[in-house]
Amino acid sequence: MVRVKICGITSVDDARAAADLGADAIGVIFAKSRRRVTQKRATEISHAVGPWIAVLGVFVDETPACMHRIIRECGLSAVQLHGRETPKTMESLKGVKVIKAFHVGEGFKPSGLAAYRNADAFLFDTKVPGESGGTGVVFDWRLLNQFRSKKPIIISGGLHAGNVVQAIRHFKPYGVEVSSGVEKAPGKKDLKKVEEFIRNAKKIKA
Repeated sequence: MVRVKICGITSVDDARAAADLGADAIGVIFAKSRRRVTQKRATEISHAVGPWIAVLGVFVDETPACMHRIIRECGLSAVQLHGRETPKTMESLKGVKVIKAFHVGEGFKPSGLAAYRNADAFLFDTKVPGESGGTGVVFDWRLLNQFRSKKPIIISGGLHAGNVVQAIRHFKPYGVEVSSGVEKAPGKKDLKKVEEFIRNAKKIKA
């Protein structure tokens, strides 16, 4: 069964609700974003969902030292890197589970992923100039038709309850991630949409 991550969580109530509805993981954003949270809020969220739900910190071009500190202080399970982090950054995060995000658009070359062998998983999001994620835009899934990886892959980018089944059947991924597709406003989740997304994602086998 595919795993589901609800990203862009900004409140304890939404975090608890997502966990209760069956999310396997939630994401809190530390990079510049309309969904950015403080370390204090991230810690509150991490403590609120309990030990069986993964809490991932989303970063963009942050220093390894800063990430190590935030991971420790906020009790994060893993980090998700959405910037131009280099393979050297992966090496500096030894002991931390790392998901490396790549933005897919015209000219995307999967061959470049080979250098990120220390990542624990790859996430694919939509390339939108000036944005690191959460755009609600779907990328052309055909751009990854020839891509093969032994690492787990996670699909993001414009997913919602209406297309997540199609995405899972197309990619057979380890997991799917959604943010704007289950919102009523940036950072404010629509719990009916969250419930429908999780139900649809988990009703089929990847």
